[in-house]
Amino acid sequence: MANGGGGGGGSSSGGGGGGGGGGGSSLRMSSNIHANHLSLDASSSSSSSSSSSSSSSSSSSVHEPKMDALIIPVTMEVPCDSRGQRMWWAFLASSMVTFFGGLFIILLWRTLKYLWTVCCHCGGKTKEAQKINNGSSQADGTLKPVDEKEEVVAAEVGWMTSVKDWAGVMISAQTLTGRVLVVLVFALSIGALVIYFIDSSNPIESCQNFYKDFTLQIDMAFNVFFLLYFGLRFIAANDKLWFWLEVNSVVDFFTVPPVFVSVYLNRSWLGLRFLRALRLIQFSEILQFLNILKTSNSIKLVNLLSIFISTWLTAAGFIHLVENSGDPWENFQNNQALTYWECVYLLMVTMSTVGYGDVYAKTTLGRLFMVFFILGGLAMFASYVPEIIELIGNRKKYGGSYSAVSGRKHIVVCGHITLESVSNFLKDFLHKDRDDVNVEIVFLHNISPNLELEALFKRHFTQVEFYQGSVLNPHDLARVKIESADACLILANKYCADPDAEDASNIMRVISIKNYHPKIRIITQMLQYHNKAHLLNIPSWNWKEGDDAICLAELKLGFIAQSCLAQGLSTMLANLFSMRSFIKIEEDTWQKYYLEGVSNEMYTEYLSSAFVGLSFPTVCELCFVKLKLLMIAIEYKSANRESRSRKRILINPGNHLKIQEGTLGFFIASDAKEVKRAFFYCKACHDDITDPKRIKKCGCKRPKMSIYKRMRRACCFDCGRSERDCSCMSGRVRANVDTLGRAFPLSPVSVNDCATSFRAFEDEQPSTLSPKKKQRNGGMRNSPSSSPKLMRHDPLLIPGNDQIDNMDSNVKKYDSTGMFHWCAPKEIEKVILTRSEAAMTVLSGHVVVCIFGDVSSALIGLRNLVMPLRASNFHYHELKHIVFVGSIEYLKREWETLHNFPKVSILPGTPLSRADLRAVNINLCDMCVILSANQNNIDDTSLQDKECILASLNIKSMQFDDSIGVLQANSQGFTPPGMDRSSPDNSPVHGMLRQPSITTGVNIPIITELVNDTNVQFLDQDDDDDPDTELYLTQPFACGTAFAVSVLDSLMSATYFNDNILTLIRTLVTGGATPELEALIAEENALRGGYSTPQTLANRDRCRVAQLALLDGPFADLGDGGCYGDLFCKALKTYNMLCFGIYRLRDAHLSTPSQCTKRYVITNPPYEFELVPTDLIFCLMQFDHNAGQSRASLSHSSHSSQSSSKKSSSVHSIPSTANRQNRPKSRESRDKQKYVQEERL
Repeated sequence: MANGGGGGGGSSSGGGGGGGGGGGSSLRMSSNIHANHLSLDASSSSSSSSSSSSSSSSSSSVHEPKMDALIIPVTMEVPCDSRGQRMWWAFLASSMVTFFGGLFIILLWRTLKYLWTVCCHCGGKTKEAQKINNGSSQADGTLKPVDEKEEVVAAEVGWMTSVKDWAGVMISAQTLTGRVLVVLVFALSIGALVIYFIDSSNPIESCQNFYKDFTLQIDMAFNVFFLLYFGLRFIAANDKLWFWLEVNSVVDFFTVPPVFVSVYLNRSWLGLRFLRALRLIQFSEILQFLNILKTSNSIKLVNLLSIFISTWLTAAGFIHLVENSGDPWENFQNNQALTYWECVYLLMVTMSTVGYGDVYAKTTLGRLFMVFFILGGLAMFASYVPEIIELIGNRKKYGGSYSAVSGRKHIVVCGHITLESVSNFLKDFLHKDRDDVNVEIVFLHNISPNLELEALFKRHFTQVEFYQGSVLNPHDLARVKIESADACLILANKYCADPDAEDASNIMRVISIKNYHPKIRIITQMLQYHNKAHLLNIPSWNWKEGDDAICLAELKLGFIAQSCLAQGLSTMLANLFSMRSFIKIEEDTWQKYYLEGVSNEMYTEYLSSAFVGLSFPTVCELCFVKLKLLMIAIEYKSANRESRSRKRILINPGNHLKIQEGTLGFFIASDAKEVKRAFFYCKACHDDITDPKRIKKCGCKRPKMSIYKRMRRACCFDCGRSERDCSCMSGRVRANVDTLGRAFPLSPVSVNDCATSFRAFEDEQPSTLSPKKKQRNGGMRNSPSSSPKLMRHDPLLIPGNDQIDNMDSNVKKYDSTGMFHWCAPKEIEKVILTRSEAAMTVLSGHVVVCIFGDVSSALIGLRNLVMPLRASNFHYHELKHIVFVGSIEYLKREWETLHNFPKVSILPGTPLSRADLRAVNINLCDMCVILSANQNNIDDTSLQDKECILASLNIKSMQFDDSIGVLQANSQGFTPPGMDRSSPDNSPVHGMLRQPSITTGVNIPIITELVNDTNVQFLDQDDDDDPDTELYLTQPFACGTAFAVSVLDSLMSATYFNDNILTLIRTLVTGGATPELEALIAEENALRGGYSTPQTLANRDRCRVAQLALLDGPFADLGDGGCYGDLFCKALKTYNMLCFGIYRLRDAHLSTPSQCTKRYVITNPPYEFELVPTDLIFCLMQFDHNAGQSRASLSHSSHSSQSSSKKSSSVHSIPSTANRQNRPKSRESRDKQKYVQEERL
């Protein structure tokens, strides 16, 4: 033990002094154990051994572990203190001298300045008084020039002020340079803090060579920059004293000077470098300079976090310093080795008052600091942490920003976002029948989704994202990247109590989006038709660029109006633009055939060049027979560049129009892949293929045919003969065509028009496919049974006799666009019928509209119901009389939009009154429509349709006497308009008479509007529909007796994928409403009458929807076991009628006869589908110019200029009471039946 103690005490040094030998021995031992390291405890051991050379072994054993634990790295080239003397006081002194020295200078300067001001104050006042008294003004009153010394002083002050202002701008982040400087200082401060974290793993004090220590060099560079920035701040400071006492200044005092001392002494001291963590307090300001933090919550959150973290790290640095150094008065003997991160842990458990005891302070300085820190730290922890958690918890869960995916489009959906609206939208938008939908859907709504909606988003997380915000906020629009979105879709709340307010909200959304990005395509839902006019006021709204407004009231009432013309059509059209999956049923039930048709949708595809030059019926027949596709319309490009809309959608245009190159066709098919056949079809490669699935893209190069060959092919295809046998292209015609082809490069339409014209001149014999009859003038005219194959190519060039007769410049029969029948405005009192007058009036073939509403109900826009029934492609005598039954107060509010339509009457009453229903002959009507304007005023969804359901059940339970039915059946005078027996026998509509005898209300054709889909179960008491069954699967909807506005939700996605679909549906449903007409209605809120001109009369020449009866007539032979494909071809060739569905009796498939008169819809049956005699065929019928000739005197007898005051009605009436006898009435005899016909115009 003695030897060990002597060795440790330095007695074995061999001639050295006790103290020196001890030091040298320690140094050598340290160098052997730790190369180039110096023990910090050597100084203390040498001082203790100088007085006593003989140390006890116990003391030696205590000091040896300290030597190995606390060491300072030293390089032998560095002249470091060989005694291991601590130099921490030099580093600390540099900071303290800088701080207190500067503070002393500032205070001294202020004191001297104050004394100078006080001492010189009186003298200055005396001098100023002398200047004034000594005549500073000249004789003429002008002031003397300023002294030169004063000018120099002013110049000096200006220079110092400029420098001060420049420095202030540099540090205030008002300029780009200032912002860069501020951000750079913060970044370098964080860098210096990181260097401190790295150096904290080394001893507190160590010897380092500046030229070889890389971290010291970087730290030196950082601190030089901080020194320059400190100078700028000092120059810019207004109050130097307060600047000297700022936190950032104190940080610089205790971090910058020690670095320069390190270079001089070649040693490093961690010291107070941890104060750099206080720079984190400015983190919030930096983020605001960079425009990253914008909201108050985010700024507050970052402030709390930065203060908490900076205080935490700074306190941990102080504990790390004192615990690793020890107490100075204990000669640093009571130190303990703690890493910086252990100190961080110690401070956290101290602030949280947990205090596990595994790590604690041993030094007196450390414990004293912990006493004061726990007071402030606990208060900070208790206040900051809950507030931070609250701010984080209150942050919007869906408050991020959308990041666009390269190569993938996205759309923004906003407006009324609920579980029902979103699920209906996604079900149709992401349907599997569409091609791969490579579109991401971004929902934006200001209310966070509930759990059900959130679950729906998670199920579609690969294609759907939700963000919380409002489209009225440009910041939220930027978050969802509206500028790069492919479109923006706005959903409306169909069940709101105030439709006008909902439309106003959506219009404001459109304005906000268009204001942010005018080029964005917007598709919005509107509830009221009259509100569509407000969209036209938005400068960037452009329907030609894809902007569209889907008016639910317009389409809903249009669908119902078309059902008045062809019952069940509303169901068929609704199924066509809705995506439905095919449901296979093995049993031979009506659902099997119905669901086969439900799987069909509307698609568009460009036609193959093989169809160029062929007529529309020819291509339509080829597609149906060979490609198993049903084409119903094309997009026609007009050659007139001056026309408003060069592109028009023509529905079944007839055979006078030839297919152009690049024509877009509208098809009914089960999926998009089938429609590709029309694009891939090649006559050379696919002419002999019988399986349409084998028609795919071929590899042949289709050579461009000459004009003659294209004309010859078109001619031969039309006449049904081969090119070799066809003689319609004679040599003379061929020579003329060759000359024409050399002179003018003809378009496909003009070429084929010429070919057809040449053939017409050479061959005047009627075609086997197109029966014609000659007129008196020798021209070729179309009879109701003839095909317009050789009609004029432009309706404006060769108007028919009917058009010539109608071109009366003194009578306004149609509106200014020629699309609708029109009459002079009528007062509502002239069309009101009392119950007694209505009871004496024999109404038949009319439309009864039962409307529920009162003076406070929202308007539903009855104009949209009447307009399709007053389309100009009907002749005047074919118009069905419309009788409204409802509250007169409500109808007065609607009358302003109805007073320009002929054949409209009003019976004040209630649809629940059987007396009122019998008065309007409900059993003889062609259709009964039940509507309600009070549906959205009830909160309970089950009761929203109570009035419509009660009215429907009331009518179905009524019983009628058969005497009127017998009279109706035996009298030609009561034949419904448009189905009279005066029509030619070979008319395709022959045999369309409705069953004349109705004795029970169940057989009355009714269509009921519903708001809530689930209420459809209450309409038919004899069906077995489950309450959870989807609407389109229920019997009332399949039969066309119920219609719900929810089916129109599918139009949003259908319009996005193809905006032509909406145009086609609107053309079919509204009877011819165009954007030009909407602009006109927006100006006047009413139709404007116009004189008949060739241009307006040409608009009448458009097809309409009708139902074709197979019980008798020209197609009766196909009704009993015939093939649907044969009927399709025969109707197309003979009458240019395009069949697209069947309206069949529900029990027609049963072998036993049934008394049920319900029918259901079959959409686009296959070619081999078997027909039954009771079937009604949906068809698109051409406008019949001759139908109005036999009724020329009847059709417009009331359109004279003197008839504006007459009471109008297309009904047969007995003269009414005496008080109405003075009103002029027009009488005429019809088929020997003497009744009065009142024409209320």
